[in-house]
Amino acid sequence: MNVIHDTEGFLEHHPGCVATIGKFDGVHLGHQQIVRQLRARAAELGVPTVVIVIEPHPEEFFARNPRDCPPRLSEAAEKISLLEDLGVDTVYLLRFDDRLCRLSPQQYVEDILIKGLNVRCLIVGNDFRFGHQRQGDYALLQEYGARAGFQVIETQSCSYDGTRVSSTYVRDRLRAGDFETVAGLLGRPYAIAGEVVKGRQLGRDIGFPTCNLALNRRNIPLHGVYVCDTQISLPDGRQLSVPGIANIGYRPTVDDSGEAILEVHLLDFDQDVYGAWMSVIFRHRVRSEQKFSSLDELTQQIGKDTQQARAWLANH
Repeated sequence: MNVIHDTEGFLEHHPGCVATIGKFDGVHLGHQQIVRQLRARAAELGVPTVVIVIEPHPEEFFARNPRDCPPRLSEAAEKISLLEDLGVDTVYLLRFDDRLCRLSPQQYVEDILIKGLNVRCLIVGNDFRFGHQRQGDYALLQEYGARAGFQVIETQSCSYDGTRVSSTYVRDRLRAGDFETVAGLLGRPYAIAGEVVKGRQLGRDIGFPTCNLALNRRNIPLHGVYVCDTQISLPDGRQLSVPGIANIGYRPTVDDSGEAILEVHLLDFDQDVYGAWMSVIFRHRVRSEQKFSSLDELTQQIGKDTQQARAWLANH
């Protein structure tokens, strides 16, 4: 699969494409259905598929406070990996910035879709808005398609257990700790992945060493302590699967920076995994995020959390 950041040179290698546009946060069942539509129409036309992924999310771009925007389910690298698994030919990371904000709907269609990609068919929801001040809509796309010779197809609705699948609904179920429903909505367990980086070593000092993952997102979808599984890809190529207990949040007891962090204490494991790529699969909520009056109180609580995690894992 190809990942592009602009359309320069695309038409030198391809006669056109079938495309869709969106944030694709979480790459849930609804997104997966769109990709199936995309691939089916591309096969009929004999052109590649292009998923235009808007990055950063517009809500993140406009938010003054990071916590004012919806929590992000997936970072760009995770979206790319998931879309590749679905058989997408090209992901176009369309940068959402001041220039794109100022682009009129007409320029958006002409510069990106027609001149840049020669879209033969565009598959989007009927509520899709684009261009300066969100002035462009589905009807305008249909008008342009009729004039420029590309087809506009509405995305098919997708439901799970009677509820429309959406990134908003996934976030809602994550907040509730309903990981079974989340797995159904995503078609896989919910996970956050990233590189293991060096932290402050506080966990090791108090007897509970942790693997710290950098969270490159403005707002996080989970807060608290969770039982988890981890899939670890070491720099030497080895793959490990280790259960653990994860803390995700802002560490109010030891840090007032407001920076979100994901730290995982791996159970019965003592190896150096700095630089490894780790996927943290959330399975069960132990408790919400708390601020403790002292490190001793925090240490005692971590001990209790670990006991609860072991007990839950023993029965699941």
